[in-house]
Amino acid sequence: MSRDVGDFGRPPLAAENTDLVERRLKEAAAGTGLQETLTIEWRTKPQVVQVIDMPVGSLYYNPGTHRIRAQRSFDPQQDRRLDEDPWSDESQSYLQYLLQAEPSDPSKRDKDFEELKQSLNDFRQNEPGLITPDGILVNGNTRAAALRELGVASIRVGVLPDSYTWADINQVELSLQLRHDTRRPYSYINRLLTIDEQVEAGRPLKEIAREFRIREATAEQDLWVLTCLRDLRDRSATGDVQLRLLDFEDAQEKLREVHRAYAKESKGDPRKAELLKENRLAAVVMEFSKTDVRLIEADFRTRYLDHRLPDELKAAPAAAPERVIPGIGRAVKAEVPQVAAARAFTDSVLRAKAVIRAEDKVSSAQFDKAVAVFEGAHRAVEDALEPAGKDARVRKRKQAAPDRLHDACQDIEQCITDMVLARGSRSLDEEALDEAVLKLRASLGKLALAAAQSIEVPGDGIAWLLDAVREEAS
Repeated sequence: MSRDVGDFGRPPLAAENTDLVERRLKEAAAGTGLQETLTIEWRTKPQVVQVIDMPVGSLYYNPGTHRIRAQRSFDPQQDRRLDEDPWSDESQSYLQYLLQAEPSDPSKRDKDFEELKQSLNDFRQNEPGLITPDGILVNGNTRAAALRELGVASIRVGVLPDSYTWADINQVELSLQLRHDTRRPYSYINRLLTIDEQVEAGRPLKEIAREFRIREATAEQDLWVLTCLRDLRDRSATGDVQLRLLDFEDAQEKLREVHRAYAKESKGDPRKAELLKENRLAAVVMEFSKTDVRLIEADFRTRYLDHRLPDELKAAPAAAPERVIPGIGRAVKAEVPQVAAARAFTDSVLRAKAVIRAEDKVSSAQFDKAVAVFEGAHRAVEDALEPAGKDARVRKRKQAAPDRLHDACQDIEQCITDMVLARGSRSLDEEALDEAVLKLRASLGKLALAAAQSIEVPGDGIAWLLDAVREEAS
């Protein structure tokens, strides 16, 4: 094995595993029966590797697996231990625990793991795993955990070439896990971390997106979301506790919608975009539904929330003065007061939630205060969403008629194109077209009547419609 930056070294039983792997590879090559192989992507090219049986108890879980990257922070002490000594019994047991845990809440058993375990019990392995020559599981970590619980003695695995590096392990694991036949896909946060890791390694985003079978724009969106989540995590720190990335595991669709709304608003007014982002992220932290989050716009705080907030959540720090970056003399604009107030509110919610999540690590007084802050914020936002929802429904009704007319115009434009094409092929049904135009005339007459009854001061468009219908009727 070659050494590269960030590798975890070799496990204690590396020499014994290497000897056993070599013997079994020779036995498989010398056998007369049908040999099982596995095709992997090895340094950008397909490579076929031999599959052998290995004792599942002698193999090591991969401490760098992307499958549980975010979940490692569930127990900070165990996480540090894993970095210091990934091959110890304690660290390997922690990996086994995380492999069978629910991604969004590692304190619970994952139903998908139970289903995998039952499938292995009923049908054994459908696909082989993959190991390094010294016994590190590259792919099949979760299957190995399930087989150990079932008491199965061996696991079918392919074997990487002897020249593998830890960069190879990461890349091969990624390519295998993203195949369509994977039984247990990466969780949302682990996928974000994996994309970010690949970008940091210097791979083009277009290539990464293709490997994940997503559009490049989606990969860019994922990176934006991850940056937001890391910012929220850092801002939640209070004392020795803070939120973890995995605490946002179930917010995938809401976070994507935040990005779409932010990107759209940024084109017109960056300040409003920041306000919208902060307002919506606070709602995401408080776990409001996706439909509720959609009601929150840039003016949500000033129009609906401010006068409903408890006094302790109304105070906001004044915007910091413009500052100069040392060394280059470049000034950075100060944060506007409205954005500073929105950030302060989000920070209060974040810190309160971090304390609530860490109930066993804080004093009862600190916990009770956090609960009061969080519940007060949640109640205020919930009350503010009611008038925001009513106004949104009114706006929707106001926009319904213009939107439908706009759609009708697009259909007419398409009709013109269809007529030109039909004329060229002499396939136009003139009688049917004539009937459709008569229906259009009748509809325009009804539209003009409704406009005359509803609009007191007609604009140019409505005035034209009314004149056209009067002229046609005369």
